[in-house]
Amino acid sequence: MKTVLITGCSSGFGLETARYFLEREWKVVATMRTPRQDVLPASENLRVIALDVTDAASIREAIAASGPIDVLVNNAGIGVLNALEGVSMDTAREVFETNTLGTIAMTQAVLPQFRQRKSGVIVNVTSSVTLRPLPLLSIYTGSKAAVNAFTESLALELEQFGVRVRLVLPGRSPSTSFGANARTRMKDGFPEPYAAMGQGIFAAVQDSSSAVTYAEDVAEAVWRAATDPGSPMRIPAGADAVAAAATQQFSQ
Repeated sequence: MKTVLITGCSSGFGLETARYFLEREWKVVATMRTPRQDVLPASENLRVIALDVTDAASIREAIAASGPIDVLVNNAGIGVLNALEGVSMDTAREVFETNTLGTIAMTQAVLPQFRQRKSGVIVNVTSSVTLRPLPLLSIYTGSKAAVNAFTESLALELEQFGVRVRLVLPGRSPSTSFGANARTRMKDGFPEPYAAMGQGIFAAVQDSSSAVTYAEDVAEAVWRAATDPGSPMRIPAGADAVAAAATQQFSQ
């Protein structure tokens, strides 16, 4: 029985992905900053452990507690939606520490066991905003685009060890907590010159009347990345992400 470690499992994509793997009889290590046993069905194949991907000691403890794993899913992330002028450097660093450096740190932590066994899969969950840029998401997009580039380069150096690295790019998902998550980093709102644009973009992010991504879409894409050696490097997840990927490919 294989084991997957998934970061950011308290809600949204991570929670659904953990549930998806459990249902397919995998051992699941579901990590979150504040562990909650009630968010997933009780199972002898489930362990819920604490992990802060921005804390080196927390990463070491989580990896040690997890034991050997076959797949790492880097899903933990935070959002920010604002004009660049409205984002403090402290907030920008917080976003990159979690979304970018947290992914790099977790990947680095599992590589020795993957390399020694000459097997393993790393799945990095980023975003379709890296395919079709949107205004007021420059910091968030930058943090995710960096992971895309990191992943594609890393895949080349790990291929010799039989270790696969893949990207899953979800689209807009109003059913998740991204909007509320991003709002916590908007203490002073949008700068006045960007206020009208900001309100329109924020409403669009929450709109579920057009094509969107559901947590199940992301879980299915992660499963494909983890289990299908023939899967492509970039796997869009959700109807809107698939459309964005097709548009980008056509424009090229």
